Amino acid sequence: MKNFSDAAFSPEVIALMTRALESSVATLPDPVSTSHINVIAESILRTANDGEREVTALQRVALLELALAPRD
Repeated sequence: MKNFSDAAFSPEVIALMTRALESSVATLPDPVSTSHINVIAESILRTANDGEREVTALQRVALLELALAPRD
């Protein structure tokens, strides 16, 4: 996972990111790999750090990035 040590989020934004992560993972077929969760989480962190606050937008970007990510 990339280093996000300089990122700071309010509790409200963390709640939005959590919802986006949970919603994104819920759309994937079982079993969901840890590497897929990491790609989604990194995307959500990066997109939220850029200022996005809509759960659906965070989810959409994360799933698109997952679809474009190299396969294991």
